[in-house]
Amino acid sequence: MISLAGRDILHGWGRFVLTGLGLGLLIGVTLTMAGVYRGMVDDARALLDHSGADLWVVQQDTQGPYAESSSLRDDVVHSLRGLPGVARAANVTYLTMQVRRVGPEGSGSSAGSDVRAMVVGHEIAPPGQPGAPGTLVAGRQITRSHYEAVADVKTGFQLGERIRIRRQVYTVVGLTQRRVSSGGDPMVFVPLADAQAAQFLKDNAAILNERSRTLANPALNRPGVPGLLEALLAAQSSNHQVNAVLLRLQPGADAEQAAQPIRRWKHLEAYTRAQMEEILVAKLIATSARQIGMFLVILAVVSAAIVAFIIYTMTLGKMREIAVLKLIGTRNATIAGMILQQALGLGLIGFVVGKVAATIWAPVFPKYVLLENGDALRGLVAVLLICALASTLAIRVALKVDPAEAIGG
Repeated sequence: MISLAGRDILHGWGRFVLTGLGLGLLIGVTLTMAGVYRGMVDDARALLDHSGADLWVVQQDTQGPYAESSSLRDDVVHSLRGLPGVARAANVTYLTMQVRRVGPEGSGSSAGSDVRAMVVGHEIAPPGQPGAPGTLVAGRQITRSHYEAVADVKTGFQLGERIRIRRQVYTVVGLTQRRVSSGGDPMVFVPLADAQAAQFLKDNAAILNERSRTLANPALNRPGVPGLLEALLAAQSSNHQVNAVLLRLQPGADAEQAAQPIRRWKHLEAYTRAQMEEILVAKLIATSARQIGMFLVILAVVSAAIVAFIIYTMTLGKMREIAVLKLIGTRNATIAGMILQQALGLGLIGFVVGKVAATIWAPVFPKYVLLENGDALRGLVAVLLICALASTLAIRVALKVDPAEAIGG
């Protein structure tokens, strides 16, 4: 049997292909939106994977260090290292900020653009501590206790380039890859002491102001409290805070059992890998996920409306031909099948164009876009269902055509 749908498409193939291209771009946007969500989830999991930790110890009653602020004394790590099942424990700080390129004169140059990054302070000794950058793609690990940095390649920094974090200038000695925050910001790793100073230490003017206030307090200059004033002044010029302690457990150790004494006796919060993933995926990016879901629904409705309008318009343009078909005895099922085939063909063209477009422009996005084959398969099924439903309006109009119009028209 001659394919009526194929002959009709070949008759007006230009309009049909252009319509498929337009629909394809819309489908490409839909696939990209799904890829953005997948990329956010993958960023969160990559953050946990690359931290090298099995337990995250943070301030009590907080969901830090990624979803909420957390502050601990850095000497807590010593008591955690002796707990059963703990192989390694290391302090770490996280600070999201603008990192500036530094010109040859040691100041911001014309090329000194800002890069949004998460600055990670980690213990550099012994090597391989939790929170360290891990495997590098170029350069070397940090070996000095100050003024060296390892950056993710997404920052755009090069080996030997100098960058400014707060008041200090660092030299990039190594490059790593896929080290990002839960929000997709690339990471810059620096020694722990430098990160503590950048995050917690006040600037010189603030320290002088606090010292003046302390010296002006008569309660601190009493003879009965010797040394208190000096201790307070020293505390204002130093810092011993971190955001979290990362624990790596011994092989075979149960994370939940290791966390229980920390919560009970140390008055701290300890999260396992599953609990931390729940915080990042189900809570931190939950609002973004719902927003992306709303966009997907809107795009699906718009796609259905476009297909319905195009198929309906094409059907109205050949009402006389449909009347002739009915006059010569063509069954309604055959006419409905022709219109359905055209709608499905339009959907297939649109999906192919959309998949190719999404694959091409995904690497250009500033955030990581993860296009999964499963999402593409579900998208194909959804497109075909939408096209089939959208064709029902045109089918109803076609089946109501009076065969007499073929004679009277």
